[in-house]
Amino acid sequence: MHVNILAVGDVVGAPGLDFLCRRLRSLVRLKQIAFTVVNGENAALRGLTPADAEDIFSAGADVITLGNHTFGKSAIQPYLDDCPRILRPANLAPQNPGRGWGDFETSFGPVRVVNLIGRCGMDFHPDNPFLEMDRILKKDPPAVILTDMHAEATSEKLAMGYYLDGRVSAVWGTHTHVQTSDAGVLPKKTGYITDLGMTGPAVSVLGIAPEQSIEVFRGGPPRYYTAAPGACKLECAIFEIDPASGRCGSVEALRITE
Repeated sequence: MHVNILAVGDVVGAPGLDFLCRRLRSLVRLKQIAFTVVNGENAALRGLTPADAEDIFSAGADVITLGNHTFGKSAIQPYLDDCPRILRPANLAPQNPGRGWGDFETSFGPVRVVNLIGRCGMDFHPDNPFLEMDRILKKDPPAVILTDMHAEATSEKLAMGYYLDGRVSAVWGTHTHVQTSDAGVLPKKTGYITDLGMTGPAVSVLGIAPEQSIEVFRGGPPRYYTAAPGACKLECAIFEIDPASGRCGSVEALRITE
């Protein structure tokens, strides 16, 4: 028996959140998804609010993962402690609120979801994600383990994929908002994709209005980012996993558009 596990790329702004709420449940039914993880760290562009998180759960997510904008909205901090189904990167300093991984009961058995953040090209210095993952894997792991590696560098994500090959069920990258074409199964049967992509405005620069992003690169004064208008897309990957062994049989990258 295999089960389908869905990982959804970073939700960007109100347009992305609205599109997720309109399309996720139909996708889950169509693809017979048994468990869904959504990266929500950009739901409020920089961070997310408790209301955003509740909307993502209502849309059909089982777990929400975050990233470098985890604390972009201060209201989320007590929510991170109160809600075990939302994860911030495990390799952030331990005094931060929330948790970086969790074990979740499902219809097909326990699932561990881990949220990590990379160190290459980021604006802060988290702990080493490779060593942190070693520590997490020592804690009575179930057969099915899913890992969101929120990172800038493709090399760091690929290295994590091969490092965890055969040790976890799936590794996917988030953060860069551009879906990569390398979805597949690594030699020791771990499912992998370097980046899921994003859920948000299709005609945009990573979800942001193109003219605003262009002006930033031209050297203009800083402004608060605004989400681009227009039609949206939902980018994701489906991992077919054997819940008994935790091994991945196939990976399918998808893009749902309006």
